[in-house]
Amino acid sequence: MKKIYRALLSVFLLSGVCKNLPAQTSYFVDGFHGGIYGHYPLWVTKFMTDTLQHYKDWKINLEIEPETWDTVALKDPSNYAVFQKLLDNSENPVEYVNPAYGQSYLYNISAESIIRQFQYGMRKLKEHFPGITFTTYSTEEPCFTSALPQILKSLGFKYASLKNPNTCWGGYVRAYGGESLNWIGPDGTSILTVPRYASEELQKKSTWQTTAWNNSHAYINASIQQGITDPVGMCLQDAGWKNGRWLGKNTSAARYTTWRDYFNLIEKKQNVEDWRLSQEDIQVSLVWGSQVLQRIAQQVRQAENKITMAEKAAALAKLYANVPYPQKEFDEAWRTLMLAQHHDCWIVPYNKQKWGTWTDNVKVWTGNTISASEKIIQHSLQALNKTTSNQQNIVVYNATAFNRNEIVEVKLPADTKHITDGLFNSHNTQLVTGNDSSRSLLVRASAPALGYSVLSTGKHADSRSSAVIRQLPDGTIAMETDLYKLVINPAEGGRIQQLIAKTLGNKDFVDANNTNGFNTLRGNFYTDGGFKTSKTTSAKVTIIENGPLRIGLKIESTLSNAKFIQTIRLTQGERLIDCSLHLEYSGRNGIGEDFKQQGGFNLTDLHKAFYNDTCKLIATFPLNLQHQKVYKDAPLDVTESKLSNTFYNSWDSIKNNIINNWVDVTDGATNYGMAIFSDHVTSYSHGANFPLALTMQYAGVGLWGRDYTVDGPSDIRYALLPHKGKWDAADLNNETIKWNEPLTASFNNTANNSLEFISHLDSGIAVSAMYYNGDDLYVRLVNNGSKQLTHKISFNCYADEVDLVELNNTVAKKVKNEKNEKVAFECEIPVFGIRTVRMKGARAN
Repeated sequence: MKKIYRALLSVFLLSGVCKNLPAQTSYFVDGFHGGIYGHYPLWVTKFMTDTLQHYKDWKINLEIEPETWDTVALKDPSNYAVFQKLLDNSENPVEYVNPAYGQSYLYNISAESIIRQFQYGMRKLKEHFPGITFTTYSTEEPCFTSALPQILKSLGFKYASLKNPNTCWGGYVRAYGGESLNWIGPDGTSILTVPRYASEELQKKSTWQTTAWNNSHAYINASIQQGITDPVGMCLQDAGWKNGRWLGKNTSAARYTTWRDYFNLIEKKQNVEDWRLSQEDIQVSLVWGSQVLQRIAQQVRQAENKITMAEKAAALAKLYANVPYPQKEFDEAWRTLMLAQHHDCWIVPYNKQKWGTWTDNVKVWTGNTISASEKIIQHSLQALNKTTSNQQNIVVYNATAFNRNEIVEVKLPADTKHITDGLFNSHNTQLVTGNDSSRSLLVRASAPALGYSVLSTGKHADSRSSAVIRQLPDGTIAMETDLYKLVINPAEGGRIQQLIAKTLGNKDFVDANNTNGFNTLRGNFYTDGGFKTSKTTSAKVTIIENGPLRIGLKIESTLSNAKFIQTIRLTQGERLIDCSLHLEYSGRNGIGEDFKQQGGFNLTDLHKAFYNDTCKLIATFPLNLQHQKVYKDAPLDVTESKLSNTFYNSWDSIKNNIINNWVDVTDGATNYGMAIFSDHVTSYSHGANFPLALTMQYAGVGLWGRDYTVDGPSDIRYALLPHKGKWDAADLNNETIKWNEPLTASFNNTANNSLEFISHLDSGIAVSAMYYNGDDLYVRLVNNGSKQLTHKISFNCYADEVDLVELNNTVAKKVKNEKNEKVAFECEIPVFGIRTVRMKGARAN
């Protein structure tokens, strides 16, 4: 990516920047983007300071990875010292506009990860530049998400920019508004913002720029015609480019500015429009469905889930068992996760660095986070269960903020030779043998919110009927639990022929009249005969689990030159229908649109094969729902889609068709709906005459003409959830939390006891994080969908002092608290709002 930028630099400079500008004064945001992982040659520090000293009119805005300065301080101490003085002066010609540690896209990671990206990045920068301030958020890539106003304001930012004029390969924000607007986030927080103007068009003969990239006559004139009195353009150059001032010498009609200075110029203007930006206004795209991107997204998701679970476990261990909190281990685990969230990992995963490709390092980085988190969880739970017993019981840990009663799976110790019904009642347990011959026990267990329970190995009666699988006379196979009845048709590739939700009026969610099968695979295998569907080939269906608690089917068949295995699992009493797909290919594959450009790949061709999701390998879900509406989640947001369809195949018409955790389709009256959960960020398809579909695989030409190949098996996990009402009534966000943070269980010689941190938490409120900073205990509360504004919270602990604090740790509100009474208070949390509770002197008793 960076080599291409350098190759294109000469084209940029020959294109007439700043020629024939009108007399109207315009402004330009110049600066640098990159870092030690992306691109930051060591000569850059001296180059910036020398150029700033030579050209007194020049000002720069920085989006440099914070860890870069560790290397600069070590290897170029003299120029580092000069630059320190620049950044420690609030009146200097330099502004740091993106302090995020790993320069993430943000829309593709969890809300908690977004918060830590900024907190860790700002902390690292303050180590190097103690007097640094953070005023404006701006980025060269489309590193935006709808919930940023709340996060930025809580971190102390005053302003934001929604422009990324010179690096739109991965997308751009919708053109909207004039000189400035109030960007309103999902929770209602507002931040003064310079948008991509309504007159800021996409650059002709480009697939990476808008017209604001060089303050051209056309751009400035269009801005003035729109009524903008102080137009501003922008380009954060790649660190390593030797261009110096981006506009060159002819700057008589344009003034270089920091974003901070520009906002000081315009912030007092009247009649600023409010814009409640939707996630769909962030029009972004990556090579969704490519195997390399799937793996990165899965690894990051798993690491995100593990580390927050580990923080909660370690916080409980410190609070209730006085176990030292492993801060250094968490700092390193967060560091490697944040690096794996770097935008370059996702957009140029094959690019090689000195230490290997981005995808090689994502595997190492997330592996470190996951391994460290699992060790901390294990150590913390052992510390919390010191009491020994002669009887081996099961300890069940619940990292979520609500009580749970579910089937848990616990691995049997290797020396366990025999399990009988004398250990557990037969209707309350199920023995499961894994592919590696390991054995696990399924058992129904209750676990309190943010705590653990110990399940005695005595008998436990369960009045629920057993989950069963049976073959029907017509050759189909029925799977049945207390909540669902699914009918699978082996003759048609194992498609789901019926999906009946018993507790929802026995409604069948499958559209029987749609020619696309439900949970059917289809795609364009353009190197092997074109469009194919699994519905046209019979499948081998094998029972892999048959109750009484969980049932499962394995569906095996072929599609083109691919062997696929789908599994479907239903569990008694549980709403999610768990599915997975395993793909194995033989030979060369082309999956997607067969798009061969004349003369080879051309950067400026608007048409891109990887944009066309309908030709990729997809799983289709035609739904028996009339006048369908689509909802989808994003970090601290849920969007009701306004798209008539998700289809596009050109850079100038990108649509946000991204599924973060789930996408949900309801009928027009929102009486019934079906949500699909994904184990990774990917894309979905939907239209008036096209069923809901989940992207499963793409192999073909991608960004910069790179061949995105399939180099081995692909494994994808997803889940279905039929429901009544809208997403909030269906509690989809809490179901997401449960799916991402499953109950963990292990055998232990421990007494039959329990521990719960949460005494009371109103419905709809979740705990996204619980951790220690020094001796202070922090709990982050999130309103996941409750329409109620004021909420009651009480914790099973005491504290000397309780405050609600901003993300920059300043006190937002002091909470009245009696030292001799357990922590309990009320606070206002709007929908999608976050509140961070800080407890000084927190103690168990």
